[in-house]
Amino acid sequence: MRRRYPGEAMEPVIEPGGPADAEWVATQRRWTQGWRRAVAPTVFGLYLAFVVQATVETSSGAGVVAGLAILAAFAVCYFAMVLGRVRAVTPSVWALYGAMWVLFIAELPFAHTGAFVLALYLAAESVVLLGRRSVPVVIFLAAASLVIPVAMTSWHESLTATLDTALPLAIPVVALATFGVMQVVKGNRALAEARAELARLTAENERSRIARDLHDLLGHSLTTITVKAGLAARLGQSDPPRALQEIGEVEVLARQSLSDVRAAVADYRDVTLAGELASGREVLRAAGIVADLPRAVDVVDPAHQELFGWVIREGLTNVVRHAHASSCAVRLSPASVEIVDDGVGGADHPGCGLTGLRERVAAAGGVVDAGPVAPHGWRLRVSVAPQVQAA
Repeated sequence: MRRRYPGEAMEPVIEPGGPADAEWVATQRRWTQGWRRAVAPTVFGLYLAFVVQATVETSSGAGVVAGLAILAAFAVCYFAMVLGRVRAVTPSVWALYGAMWVLFIAELPFAHTGAFVLALYLAAESVVLLGRRSVPVVIFLAAASLVIPVAMTSWHESLTATLDTALPLAIPVVALATFGVMQVVKGNRALAEARAELARLTAENERSRIARDLHDLLGHSLTTITVKAGLAARLGQSDPPRALQEIGEVEVLARQSLSDVRAAVADYRDVTLAGELASGREVLRAAGIVADLPRAVDVVDPAHQELFGWVIREGLTNVVRHAHASSCAVRLSPASVEIVDDGVGGADHPGCGLTGLRERVAAAGGVVDAGPVAPHGWRLRVSVAPQVQAA
């Protein structure tokens, strides 16, 4: 779970890749691959039995054979079309759709009114391929199933007496049901794509977080180690005990840096304002910079102290690295922190870490103001909205 920075509004976080998401994706895949994708078309295909019965009742001899052969070809086209469009609607799918229309018309002389059962399949496939543009096709099929059997007086057989009133209503109902199913399928597909995109963005944001945190952590620690190692080298001849003390502190810092890196990767790092001020005072002293840092942090709202700790860490690291300053001062208020040095300025350049700091402060609803001050020096100020005290 992403760490919430101080002052950042709480919001629901969706973490793709969890057990629930994996199960959902697996379920979707099972019903779009293998034998499961043929279940619904097979159940729907059972209605072709009505056409078989109608053909047997209304035709004889070679007519029955021809009617059943046409019906079999229609069934083959239907199943081939359903299974073929799983991945994409290709020209072959449209060819099968046209063949179904031809076979439907060819079946009419043999199955009579019973052939209009095939119109159910045509209506469903029209909706799948044409969407809302299939409305005229569905209306045409429903009207034809009502008008043609009435006009063809020779078609009035026992089976069609039952079908005459059902088919004109069943065709639009099947079309509506198919449209509903297609909307659900499209919704599931859009949800799957959204989850995949969310997973990608989450991974990308996590990489950015780790990169930013490693910069903040290692930038500060390695700068301190470099300064202390240089001081120890200068003191090696004149003050060996002090040099050994500095080297011992370098070892401690190196071990702490390793611990910080591990903690940052695991997202369990602990940054405190008081700790960063104490560490900053030490690194400024080692760099020969006069430090004017507050001793107490009680004036700062507790909700902002961790964020201000990050500001102190990044700001003082930049002072030591880039400012060439002789003095540095930190000022705290309940909702702001300010770092001012008397160096050469120009610390706001790529690689100095202010980009990551701006992102961190923006996440907490704050503002970063960085720039030169007269007559020379640099000022970094971060301010956030003050907390409203409950009555």
